[in-house]
Order: sequence, then C-alpha cells, then structure tokens
Amino acid sequence: MTSYAQACGSVVPATSGANTGAAAVKADSGVTAGKAAPRVRDHRVDALRGVALLMMCIDHIPQDVLNRFTMRNVGFADAAEVFVLLAGYASWLAYGRAFSRQPWMQVVERLLRRCGRLYVFQTLMAVVTIFTIRTWRHYWPVPVDFLEPELAHGLDSLWRVMLLQALPGNLNILPLYIVLLLAFAPLCWVLRRVGPWPVLGASGALWAVVNFDPSLNFPNWLDPDGWYFDPLAWQFLFVLGACAAILAGRHGGSLPLSRPLAAACWAYLAFSAVESFPWTGWGLPDLRPMATPWTDKMVLSPLRLLDVLCLFYLVQSSTLATRWSQGRAGQLMAMFGRHSLEVFTLGTILDLYGRLIFTNFGVGWGMQVTINVAGFVLLCGMTRELDRRRALARAARRA
Repeated sequence: MTSYAQACGSVVPATSGANTGAAAVKADSGVTAGKAAPRVRDHRVDALRGVALLMMCIDHIPQDVLNRFTMRNVGFADAAEVFVLLAGYASWLAYGRAFSRQPWMQVVERLLRRCGRLYVFQTLMAVVTIFTIRTWRHYWPVPVDFLEPELAHGLDSLWRVMLLQALPGNLNILPLYIVLLLAFAPLCWVLRRVGPWPVLGASGALWAVVNFDPSLNFPNWLDPDGWYFDPLAWQFLFVLGACAAILAGRHGGSLPLSRPLAAACWAYLAFSAVESFPWTGWGLPDLRPMATPWTDKMVLSPLRLLDVLCLFYLVQSSTLATRWSQGRAGQLMAMFGRHSLEVFTLGTILDLYGRLIFTNFGVGWGMQVTINVAGFVLLCGMTRELDRRRALARAARRA
C-alpha cells in the first residue's frame, strides 16, 4: 500500500543502547539531536512487496501454471502474509514516525485520506467484478465460485458490499487494511507511551485467543465464518511489522543479524517447504514427514506466522537482499511495490478476466503465454507511467 521508499526514502542510524521502551520508540522518529540523520535509500521492502503482489496476482488464477511456482507451494504462508507484514512496516515509516514531527491531527488526517483512497479502490474492484460477471454470464457460462450468488443474480445486496458487510472472494484484503489503518493512530499513541513490548504482548494475546476460538471475527454476510482475513488475528502481523520498523530504525535500517537465528529461520523454512510442497500434484511420492493440519489462514495460524516472520527476518537482515534490490530485477519489483495499491487493483481485475478467459476458451500453452505476458506488460506499463508522473511532480515541487 503506502510505499516504503515514497514514505521516507531513508533509514536512520542506530540509536544509543540507553534508549529503551517508549524512549526507544521516540528515538526512532528519524530526528537526532543537533542535526538531521543521514539518509540512505533502501529498496528491500518495496522489492519484496512487489514480488508478493505478482505472486498474489498469479495465485488468484487457479488455471495459471505459474502458480505452481509461487511461495505457497514451498511454505505454510503465502504472499498475503508478506503483504500485511510489510503494510505494518511501511505504515510506521509513513505515519508512525511522523507523529513525533507533525501535529497529531495532521497525521490522522493523512491516515483517513489513505483509508478513503483504499475504500475507493475497493469499491472500484467490487463494481467491476459484479458488472463483469453479470454481463459475461449472458454470453458464456460462469462457474458459481466466481461470485457469490447473492451478488451474481441480484443487486439488492450491493449496499452491504459498499458498507463492507459483505466481502466477495478475492476482495477481502483491502478491507482488512482499512481496519488496521483506522486503528493505527491509537496504536502509535500507545507505542510511544509504553514501548513495543507491552503492545506486542497485548496484540499477541488477542491473536492467541482468536486461534483458540476462531468464531471471534467480523461478520460477513456472504460467509457465516466471517471475514476471510480475521482482523482480530491478522492485526498481530501488522503490529509485528510496525515494531520491526522501529527495531530496524535503531540498527541502520536493517534487522540485526544473528547467525544462529538466521540458521534457525532457514531450518524452519526448509521444514515448511517439505511439508507444503504439492508432491502428489507434481506426480512425486509424498515426502512430508508429518501431517500439519494447523495452517488455518483465516486466523493466521502459528505455522503461517512463523513462516512469514522467518522469511522477513532473512531478507531484512541480509546485505545480499540489499544488493539484489538495487539491481535491475530488484528495481523492477520495487517499482511495483511503490505503487502497490494500483498494482493490486489492476492485478485483481486482470485476474478476473484471466480466470474467465481460461474457463471459457481453454488453458493451452498459447493462452497461458498470452494471458501472463499481457498481464505483466499492462502492470509494468502502468507502474512506469505512475513513476514518471511522480518524478515530474517532484521536479515541479523543487522548481
């Protein structure tokens, strides 16, 4: 969503070890005594988010052969967990540190404007989805799982979609982000007064309660189980992202590297890969050493949480990841990450048409190449144009 590079374009040097608790949070505001801290550009967060966005686009088309190579095939977590964790990280950089430099109401107003923008894009996707399905079904068959019957066969319930009381499939992550951003100002207020650890403790306790009782969820008129991304559970991942940004700000913009911890992360990711790989889908014998049923995505199960945290730690503590993000491929992914809202919105719409085309006109190699290349070109063209406009706007402000 809000770009890491756009939000701050920098990281701050490590603060003194004397800063702890609430004082450490204030020290991460990006302002040092006497003069401003030197600024160093870090593209890792945007590049990782760009990769996650492309994987989400691919995963939302079941017939796409590329989704056999996304991270959900080699881990308990998938791109959605990466997306939400990075949203928390970037939100602290974009808004959390601003609370120490700007009037609170001014920052709150920025947050509300961002929520409004998210709501507009959510509404756009919902309207396009409903209109497309209702029109398409007059010419070609549309499977029932493309859109809930309550919306596919009538518009009487459209108001529920507008009020986020009804969340259609594949249109449920932006509402989660809206809720998390609406709660971000109070979260920052508490973080600056008591420090990260009490906040993490309370947030983790709520996540644990929801994992024991999954019925604790926001209502969804289209699904009796509630929101697909339960905000009461997923808030923990968002808070972890914000606290990781605080910690990284005290260590030059990177998470402190511990080789034993990195080794443990690699070991867990290897276990996760073996347990999650679709062995039988590839015509291979099942090599999983044990059954792992506790991977519920709705409540962000512990196995999924550990998976994304290990991946994030290895990236944000790695100088190799820094160098990759500065290369050509990393910069391309960072460009997608800088415009994540637009990329997610266009990608979701393209996913819908890709699924419809595959369903009605076949999934042969020619169609696979056409759909994937066309989608990538459209996304790349849009982000390059957005980058160009941003550069022109910055040049105009400097003039």
